[in-house]
Amino acid sequence: MSVGIIGLGVYLPKNRMTNEEIAKLANIPVHIVKTKMGIEEKTIAGDDEHTVGMAISAAKEAVQNANINPKAIDVVIYFGEEHKEYPLWTAGIKIQEEIGATNAWAFDIQLRCGTAILAIKLAKSLMNSDENINTVLLAGGYRNHDLIDFTNPRTRFMFNLGAGGGALVLQKGATENIVYESDLITDGSFSEDVLVPVGGTKQPLTPQLLEQGLYYFDVTDPEGMKTRLEQKSLDNFIKVIRNSLMKSGFKEQDLSYLAMLHMKKSAHDYVLKVFELQEENSIYLSKYGHIGQIDQILSLKLALEEGKLKEGDIVTLVSAGIGYAWGATTIQWGKRKETDAWVN
Repeated sequence: MSVGIIGLGVYLPKNRMTNEEIAKLANIPVHIVKTKMGIEEKTIAGDDEHTVGMAISAAKEAVQNANINPKAIDVVIYFGEEHKEYPLWTAGIKIQEEIGATNAWAFDIQLRCGTAILAIKLAKSLMNSDENINTVLLAGGYRNHDLIDFTNPRTRFMFNLGAGGGALVLQKGATENIVYESDLITDGSFSEDVLVPVGGTKQPLTPQLLEQGLYYFDVTDPEGMKTRLEQKSLDNFIKVIRNSLMKSGFKEQDLSYLAMLHMKKSAHDYVLKVFELQEENSIYLSKYGHIGQIDQILSLKLALEEGKLKEGDIVTLVSAGIGYAWGATTIQWGKRKETDAWVN
């Protein structure tokens, strides 16, 4: 049974931080921020724009875009960040309430910036395994820029973190925007390389730790992580894209668009080159920054707005998250053709 995307929504804050502002805060040349980090500006949440609140805004847009009654939704999956309005709080249930999905049940999942790919795979599996699940809403929010200390050079690769919300509505039996197969890789050797060192059970948060400015992301072994991760990350990017296409019954030559997360420009260009794609076959998110697991949905929406997707295009969404995790999902945009390959 096919599963397709019938609704899409994105919420972006109006506030922006420019590359000049980042350079000044970090005391680095602006050309480094612009060319090496690939940032023109990034989205920044206002005081009243919270993680789950942004997910709710995106979810409402996705439901409206799908042209369905919220009561038709069977499951709500929150795939946004843990840094949200309250700790120890199931955000999916809040989203369910706010959008009026009174017949649904809800839960949260987490794979850092790889969670959108996981959510798509999980939603499809739920629909294919349970005859009572026909429509699933995926919604997430992100504002991890709160956890960045620009004076810490160890987290320089995270200076692109922004804010926003994204949502998809998936439906069983859909005849357009068909979701094919996903591929995921996780590598636990990096599991404690990037973290917020205080605020958990190992070192509970105290006023003193807050005053010391320790409630921010940090890298425990920056040089070691760079040595171990740099080439492996690119290799795994390529691997999950190839595996997703292969599992879906497509060839690399069929790929028309890559919806990638924001990363340094050289890495973005390298991935496109491997698949013999041009700049127009993706969108580099230099005007948005890295909005975590929202990036792929944002890229998809921008591609639609800019006319980069046409009927029948093969699209692969690809992500990576600290931990480390890599994932990809392949979609055929537009109406499904009867001659298409199908993998259950």
